[in-house]
Amino acid sequence: MTHLTLIRPDDWHLHLRDGDIMAAVLPDTARRFARAIIMPNLKPPVTTVEQARAYRERILQALPTGMQFEPLMTLHLTETMPLTEIAKAKASGIVHAVKYYPADATTNSEFGVTDIRRCYPLFAAMEQHDIPLLMHGEVTDPTVDVFDREAIFIERHLAPLVQAFPGLRMVLEHITTSAAAAFVRETPNNVAATITPHHLLFNRNALFEKGLRPHYYCLPLLKREEHRQALIVAATSGNPSFFLGTDSAPHPRHAKESACGCAGIYSAHAALELYAEVFEQAGALDKLEAFASFHGPDFYQLPRNRDTLTLVRKEWTVASELSYGADMLVPLRAGAEVAWRLAE
Repeated sequence: MTHLTLIRPDDWHLHLRDGDIMAAVLPDTARRFARAIIMPNLKPPVTTVEQARAYRERILQALPTGMQFEPLMTLHLTETMPLTEIAKAKASGIVHAVKYYPADATTNSEFGVTDIRRCYPLFAAMEQHDIPLLMHGEVTDPTVDVFDREAIFIERHLAPLVQAFPGLRMVLEHITTSAAAAFVRETPNNVAATITPHHLLFNRNALFEKGLRPHYYCLPLLKREEHRQALIVAATSGNPSFFLGTDSAPHPRHAKESACGCAGIYSAHAALELYAEVFEQAGALDKLEAFASFHGPDFYQLPRNRDTLTLVRKEWTVASELSYGADMLVPLRAGAEVAWRLAE
């Protein structure tokens, strides 16, 4: 196959940041995706509908002329969020989910939740108003090995949540383990998962190939090869509970290449093309459209897009670095080739 035409996909997990750096990365997403779920972990975080509305306007103002893109906004869950904010979110028409971060689990998550049980009244309100809960599914218990954080989160928190709130739509984001894939596959269809291109492409060896590789450092961490293979099986299975979410997370080069580097991988510049590589290698290109374009909007109860996008089987070389406001960032697959490209 040399050409692949898809209903235009959406990105169900995206970090855009804000200001000049947002303007630098937004076009990469808008070229490929019609819509994206926008993460709310700014500084300060987006915790109210009014803040979400203002952030949405800044995104639209930064969109280059002629590009069509719809940001789907989220709120950052806090233990002190008023219950009335959930009703406001539902009525707003622009807020499509609430995001749970464990405190200090990842970039800009210091405002996150310290005890998830304190949020149960909010989850009940979200269930009532049919607002999805998006989860960074890791525990931050210092006694838990960092590579086991996702599996322990499922055992300690997600399984009880599914029992307590059977009508609450939940997304376990950026899953990384066979345990997560199995849990989502075996639970009712109100529980779904997003899968990133980097967790499909790499195992944890990539972090240490010929030295320490900070540009492969993300949270949740890359896992063993057996887990990567389980994610590929899930993504290419045709199961509607699994769909595309890049978790593209830009950082300036100096913040990655430092004594305490930031977690996050930037993939928006080639995300769809990299997913195509994975699906082609798995012999499942015929399943890519559903994973990228159908399962996400169906879960979020939004209409599927109607326009199309074409990929061409033609190799190209990713730049070694990209402009990022006044700084530079290192993209995924920097300086190396990608097998597919957007049709011109």
